[in-house]
Amino acid sequence: MFLLDTDVVSELRKRNADANVLRWSRTQMASSLFISSITILELETGILRIERRDPAQGTALRMWLEQHVLKAFAGRILTVDTQVARRCAQLHVPDPRSECDALIAATALVHGMTVVTRNTIDFQSCGVALLNPWVSQLNEEAAVYSRASR
Repeated sequence: MFLLDTDVVSELRKRNADANVLRWSRTQMASSLFISSITILELETGILRIERRDPAQGTALRMWLEQHVLKAFAGRILTVDTQVARRCAQLHVPDPRSECDALIAATALVHGMTVVTRNTIDFQSCGVALLNPWVSQLNEEAAVYSRASR
């Protein structure tokens, strides 16, 4: 089971998405791919900012979110509940970190999932399994960082 970080969801929208990311995503069953409500927060925030300066682009992104992301992940958007919130708090001690990244990591930890992201450095000290789909999957060991390797 995989929890996609916002950068992966955004990459898959691009007309010229990274070939490794596309290849990886095409080999996964949709039922094994999840997103966090935090990803929805980040996407929504970005769209609202773009709508203010470029209404046409904002409209296109809003349609993508509503018609593609929310529909594609219906039933597979994980929310922040009490267990996730408490696990997130533990990730901030002794070193505070990005709230959104910590919530995504905590969600993955609570649900026993691998975080799929390009930003592995932001998650490495969280103890969560990671996969970077931008790295060629021919070298799987370079793409996956597990709790056991730390």
